[in-house]
Amino acid sequence: MRTTVVIATRDRADDLARTLTHLRGLRPAPPVIVVDNGSADDTASRVRDGFPGVRLIRLPENVGMAARNLGVEAADTPYIAFNDDDSWWAQGALPQAEVLFDAYPRLGLLAATTLVGPQERRDPVCALMADSPLGTAPDLPGPRVLGFLACSAVVRRSAFLDAGGFHPLLYFGAEERLLSYDLAARGWELCYVDRVRAHHHPSAIRPSASWRRRIERRNNALITWMRRPLGDCLRASGGLLRDPLAAAGAVRRLPRALSSRRPLPRDVERRIRELA
Repeated sequence: MRTTVVIATRDRADDLARTLTHLRGLRPAPPVIVVDNGSADDTASRVRDGFPGVRLIRLPENVGMAARNLGVEAADTPYIAFNDDDSWWAQGALPQAEVLFDAYPRLGLLAATTLVGPQERRDPVCALMADSPLGTAPDLPGPRVLGFLACSAVVRRSAFLDAGGFHPLLYFGAEERLLSYDLAARGWELCYVDRVRAHHHPSAIRPSASWRRRIERRNNALITWMRRPLGDCLRASGGLLRDPLAAAGAVRRLPRALSSRRPLPRDVERRIRELA
């Protein structure tokens, strides 16, 4: 295998064990790196004792989704497949992705079809990506997109590192959007490929929906300040007024966001407006 599976996890040992069991059953079995975000449960011992072939990176604290960056840096394969601790790749998916990356040198990220639960329902995001108004270029294997689900995406390692990976400021929520912008800004293409598939069985241990919505509002505003034109920044800030907690979180992080401000190239901004 020329693809390493990278998983960031925290305090979901049972879910992680199920995912690692599925990955171990793939033929050929990919190398796997688990980055443990300071878990207080028995995640580390379960991985060491039950999955000796898995490389474990233990962090002393929770750094959020930026933990994936450490897994990518530790990998020595040209391609990286992301799973969450409650998702795994379908048989044959990763070899298919490798063939596509080999054939399409501009491809930086492949967004796969995500099949949810035992019923294998397609995640609604898949339909949006399949119908992307950005179309399909002749030298790409699927519709161009500017977003993806991190639980079911494969990246070219060199492209991921070139774009800077997942930005640590966001911590959790909407991190895929900023990485999509940064990959496109560096000239890499992102595509949805229906025939490459992953399974997602959402964990019962999850933050509340209201908390997730608040964090995504905060982060989407920060992403706008980091990459979008001034008019969009002002509109995003006005939208936060309806959520004081999200607004307070954004204000605390705004100085760091502004220090990372890099307006997007004109062609990437045009694609964002097409999608909107």
